[in-house]
Amino acid sequence: MFEAFGQAGLWATVAHALSWACIGAGALLCIVGGIGMLRLPDLYTRVHAASVADTGGMLLILLGLLIQASIGLVAIKLVLIIAFLLITSPTATHAMARAARQDGVDPVIDDDNDDQGRTR
Repeated sequence: MFEAFGQAGLWATVAHALSWACIGAGALLCIVGGIGMLRLPDLYTRVHAASVADTGGMLLILLGLLIQASIGLVAIKLVLIIAFLLITSPTATHAMARAARQDGVDPVIDDDNDDQGRTR
């Protein structure tokens, strides 16, 4: 892929490092989203943490795989997977939050504390 630039070794090394950086950052973002699901107080904040972190993590991981795949059929499939997940993940999250709201699940609102956790 990088032979046209005359420095195939350098460009391949940069692409490889960038690819693994994206994959690692995506995995870390998914882990942070999982921790957020455990630590946050109610359904709505948990759903938000899961949706944002998993969508961002998925994008970074698939971007890293796309860099590794170079140009070809695999890259086209990865782009289609990205497009599918960008449409379905937020839609599913919205449907779940809306169903919970219609079922009567109220968000946790803590009016007794300010932003630093001090009682008013």
